[in-house]
Amino acid sequence: MATTPEELFRYLSVQGIEVSTVTHPPLFTVADSQALRGTIPGAHTKNLFAKDKKGRHFLVVADEEAQIDLKALSKMLGAAGRLSFASPEAMMELLGVTPGAVTAFGVINDESRRVEVVLDRTLLSHDMVNCHPLTNEATTSLRPADLMAFFRSTGHEPLVLDLPAPEARPENPSDTQGDA
Repeated sequence: MATTPEELFRYLSVQGIEVSTVTHPPLFTVADSQALRGTIPGAHTKNLFAKDKKGRHFLVVADEEAQIDLKALSKMLGAAGRLSFASPEAMMELLGVTPGAVTAFGVINDESRRVEVVLDRTLLSHDMVNCHPLTNEATTSLRPADLMAFFRSTGHEPLVLDLPAPEARPENPSDTQGDA
Protein backbone atom coordinates (compact mmCIF):
# COMPACT_ATOMS: atom_id res chain seq x y z
CA MET A 1 0.00 0.00 0.00
CA ALA A 2 1.33 3.43 -0.94
CA THR A 3 2.41 5.90 1.70
CA THR A 4 -0.06 8.70 2.37
CA PRO A 5 0.99 12.35 2.65
CA GLU A 6 0.30 12.19 6.40
CA GLU A 7 2.57 9.15 6.75
CA LEU A 8 5.23 10.98 4.71
CA PHE A 9 5.08 13.97 7.07
CA ARG A 10 5.44 11.66 10.10
CA TYR A 11 8.42 9.95 8.44
CA LEU A 12 10.08 13.30 7.70
CA SER A 13 9.51 14.41 11.29
CA VAL A 14 11.10 11.23 12.67
CA GLN A 15 14.08 11.89 10.37
CA GLY A 16 14.40 15.40 11.83
CA ILE A 17 13.52 16.99 8.49
CA GLU A 18 11.60 20.25 8.81
CA VAL A 19 9.09 21.06 6.09
CA SER A 20 6.30 23.49 5.41
CA THR A 21 3.35 22.60 3.21
CA VAL A 22 0.81 24.68 1.30
CA THR A 23 -2.37 23.10 -0.08
CA HIS A 24 -3.83 24.15 -3.43
CA PRO A 25 -6.00 22.85 -6.27
CA PRO A 26 -4.57 19.85 -8.15
CA LEU A 27 -1.64 20.73 -10.41
CA PHE A 28 -0.82 18.49 -13.36
CA THR A 29 1.81 20.44 -15.30
CA VAL A 30 4.59 22.94 -14.64
CA ALA A 31 2.38 25.58 -16.29
CA ASP A 32 -0.46 24.74 -13.86
CA SER A 33 1.98 24.98 -11.00
CA GLN A 34 3.34 28.34 -12.06
CA ALA A 35 -0.17 29.77 -12.44
CA LEU A 36 -1.69 28.50 -9.20
CA ARG A 37 0.98 28.03 -6.57
CA GLY A 38 1.15 31.64 -5.42
CA THR A 39 4.42 32.88 -4.07
CA ILE A 40 6.04 29.82 -2.54
CA PRO A 41 9.75 30.72 -2.39
CA GLY A 42 12.53 28.47 -3.61
CA ALA A 43 13.16 26.15 -6.52
CA HIS A 44 10.19 24.21 -7.83
CA THR A 45 10.72 20.74 -9.21
CA LYS A 46 9.56 18.86 -12.22
CA ASN A 47 9.94 15.13 -12.15
CA LEU A 48 10.33 12.59 -14.92
CA PHE A 49 9.86 8.89 -14.28
CA ALA A 50 11.69 7.04 -17.01
CA LYS A 51 12.94 3.58 -17.89
CA ASP A 52 15.43 2.08 -20.27
CA LYS A 53 15.08 -0.95 -22.53
CA LYS A 54 16.33 -3.34 -19.82
CA GLY A 55 13.77 -2.14 -17.27
CA ARG A 56 15.98 0.14 -15.16
CA HIS A 57 13.85 2.92 -13.69
CA PHE A 58 15.00 6.49 -13.11
CA LEU A 59 13.35 9.30 -11.18
CA VAL A 60 14.74 12.55 -12.57
CA VAL A 61 14.20 15.46 -10.17
CA ALA A 62 14.93 18.72 -11.98
CA ASP A 63 14.35 22.42 -11.71
CA GLU A 64 10.98 23.24 -13.25
CA GLU A 65 12.66 25.36 -15.94
CA ALA A 66 15.02 22.59 -17.06
CA GLN A 67 14.67 21.31 -20.59
CA ILE A 68 16.22 17.88 -20.49
CA ASP A 69 17.73 16.05 -23.45
CA LEU A 70 16.67 12.46 -22.74
CA LYS A 71 18.98 11.05 -25.41
CA ALA A 72 22.03 12.72 -23.85
CA LEU A 73 20.85 11.83 -20.34
CA SER A 74 20.50 8.16 -21.29
CA LYS A 75 24.14 8.18 -22.41
CA MET A 76 25.24 9.88 -19.17
CA LEU A 77 23.43 7.21 -17.15
CA GLY A 78 24.70 4.29 -19.20
CA ALA A 79 21.10 3.37 -19.91
CA ALA A 80 20.30 0.52 -22.27
CA GLY A 81 19.07 2.42 -25.30
CA ARG A 82 16.99 5.55 -25.12
CA LEU A 83 15.03 6.51 -22.05
CA SER A 84 11.26 6.49 -22.34
CA PHE A 85 8.55 7.41 -19.89
CA ALA A 86 7.61 4.60 -17.53
CA SER A 87 4.05 3.34 -17.47
CA PRO A 88 1.44 4.55 -14.99
CA GLU A 89 1.39 1.00 -13.60
CA ALA A 90 5.14 1.08 -12.88
CA MET A 91 4.72 4.56 -11.41
CA MET A 92 2.10 3.29 -8.96
CA GLU A 93 4.01 0.08 -8.18
CA LEU A 94 7.39 1.73 -7.55
CA LEU A 95 6.57 5.29 -6.44
CA GLY A 96 3.00 4.94 -5.15
CA VAL A 97 1.79 7.90 -7.22
CA THR A 98 -0.27 8.52 -10.33
CA PRO A 99 0.61 10.59 -13.41
CA GLY A 100 0.58 14.27 -12.50
CA ALA A 101 1.79 13.58 -8.96
CA VAL A 102 5.32 12.26 -9.61
CA THR A 103 7.57 13.63 -6.90
CA ALA A 104 10.97 13.25 -5.29
CA PHE A 105 9.15 11.94 -2.22
CA GLY A 106 7.86 8.94 -4.22
CA VAL A 107 10.98 6.93 -3.44
CA ILE A 108 9.63 6.42 0.08
CA ASN A 109 7.48 3.72 -1.57
CA ASP A 110 10.40 2.07 -3.40
CA GLU A 111 11.41 -0.30 -0.63
CA SER A 112 13.04 -2.69 -3.13
CA ARG A 113 15.41 0.11 -4.32
CA ARG A 114 14.54 -0.42 -7.98
CA VAL A 115 14.43 3.31 -8.78
CA GLU A 116 17.61 5.29 -9.38
CA VAL A 117 17.34 8.96 -8.40
CA VAL A 118 18.90 11.57 -10.67
CA LEU A 119 19.02 15.04 -9.15
CA ASP A 120 19.56 18.28 -11.04
CA ARG A 121 22.56 20.00 -9.43
CA THR A 122 20.79 23.36 -9.90
CA LEU A 123 18.34 22.48 -7.12
CA LEU A 124 21.15 22.31 -4.56
CA SER A 125 21.99 25.99 -5.07
CA HIS A 126 18.63 27.22 -3.72
CA ASP A 127 17.66 27.95 -0.12
CA MET A 128 14.51 25.84 -0.47
CA VAL A 129 13.27 23.11 -2.80
CA ASN A 130 9.55 22.49 -3.39
CA CYS A 131 8.03 19.09 -4.13
CA HIS A 132 4.57 17.57 -4.10
CA PRO A 133 4.03 15.48 -0.94
CA LEU A 134 2.75 12.37 -2.81
CA THR A 135 -0.24 14.38 -4.04
CA ASN A 136 -0.48 17.19 -6.57
CA GLU A 137 -2.84 19.06 -4.23
CA ALA A 138 -0.04 20.46 -2.06
CA THR A 139 3.53 21.72 -2.22
CA THR A 140 6.08 20.92 0.46
CA SER A 141 9.20 23.05 0.99
CA LEU A 142 12.45 21.82 2.50
CA ARG A 143 16.13 22.68 2.45
CA PRO A 144 18.27 20.98 -0.23
CA ALA A 145 20.37 19.27 2.46
CA ASP A 146 17.17 17.83 3.92
CA LEU A 147 16.07 16.57 0.50
CA MET A 148 19.41 14.77 0.24
CA ALA A 149 18.96 13.40 3.77
CA PHE A 150 15.48 12.16 2.81
CA PHE A 151 16.82 10.31 -0.25
CA ARG A 152 19.57 8.70 1.78
CA SER A 153 17.18 7.71 4.58
CA THR A 154 15.16 5.73 2.02
CA GLY A 155 18.26 4.00 0.65
CA HIS A 156 18.44 6.12 -2.51
CA GLU A 157 21.78 7.86 -3.00
CA PRO A 158 20.99 10.41 -5.71
CA LEU A 159 23.22 10.83 -8.72
CA VAL A 160 23.71 14.61 -8.83
CA LEU A 161 24.23 15.82 -12.40
CA ASP A 162 24.30 18.93 -14.51
CA LEU A 163 21.37 17.78 -16.60
CA PRO A 164 21.88 18.04 -20.35
CA ALA A 165 19.74 20.55 -22.19
CA PRO A 166 18.55 19.91 -25.72
CA GLU A 167 20.95 21.17 -28.33
CA ALA A 168 19.93 24.39 -30.00
CA ARG A 169 18.61 23.76 -33.46
CA PRO A 170 18.86 26.46 -36.10
CA GLU A 171 15.55 27.92 -37.20
CA ASN A 172 16.55 27.54 -40.82
CA PRO A 173 18.50 24.33 -41.55
CA SER A 174 20.18 25.95 -44.55
CA ASP A 175 21.92 28.35 -42.14
CA THR A 176 24.30 25.54 -41.17
CA GLN A 177 25.15 24.34 -44.66
CA GLY A 178 27.47 27.17 -45.65
CA ASP A 179 27.33 29.32 -48.76
CA ALA A 180 25.58 27.93 -51.80
